Amino acid sequence: MSDADEYAWRFLKENDRDRYLATLVLDDRHRPAITALFAFSADVASIRDRAKVPAAGEIRLQWWHDALAGAGHGDVRQNPLADAVLDAVSAFGLPIPALTRLLTARRFDLYDDPMPDVATFQGYAGETASALYQLAAMVLNSGRPVEPGDAAGHLGVAQAYAGHLRAFGYYAAQGRVFLPWAVLAANGVQESEVFTGTASEGLAEALGQIEEMARSHLERAEAAIAALPRTLRSCFAPIALIRRQLALFDARRPFQPQTDMADWRKMTSVGLWKLRHA
Repeated sequence: MSDADEYAWRFLKENDRDRYLATLVLDDRHRPAITALFAFSADVASIRDRAKVPAAGEIRLQWWHDALAGAGHGDVRQNPLADAVLDAVSAFGLPIPALTRLLTARRFDLYDDPMPDVATFQGYAGETASALYQLAAMVLNSGRPVEPGDAAGHLGVAQAYAGHLRAFGYYAAQGRVFLPWAVLAANGVQESEVFTGTASEGLAEALGQIEEMARSHLERAEAAIAALPRTLRSCFAPIALIRRQLALFDARRPFQPQTDMADWRKMTSVGLWKLRHA
């Protein structure tokens, strides 16, 4: 393992525990590249928290744009995470536009505008989560596109829904709403309820409807993954965690920390999933 790969591995372990645990079931040839992609995503996802103000976040996103385009100032390869990502891109011929679209989508994170509707949320999820699975599947396929992309598409949307359901209270405390506001509004939810941490029947109903959307995408992802060759399935192992986390979500207590599994249970879940499916 190179120094850059080691850095990406440690960064992912510290910043996106679930995806890190899922990479442990990958084979040695493909694990470094997929780990680098997931670590890149974790870095970009954390920009808002680290940058504090939108302008600083925009600068960091632009740095990544330049790094991927080969137009960065100085030696981009001195950054070990960028080095690992560029190695993955080069080794497997991965399309740079998929990564730059992820950066563009993440601009939404820098501001406090609510997510307007289901279509916008699913587009955001497609660029930020589904794209990662599509690229990971390409790595397993020696750089060749994996068609159709239904497995990556549906799993990414399901994961985004599940993650933002579980983090609803965390973001609400910051005055932010990542889930489709149109669904909340249709159930009579007011911004004042969300930002003051006030649970209500309407909010529970809205979150329950979004949970059902997540389950629907998860079921379609399962069917699409089953249709893939077994050699291309292992990168979709996080599906085992997403299903359990949706089962643990409590829509009536959305502002409380949500119950999660211990790491050993997560490792067991992804390991068993791989044995049965990949």
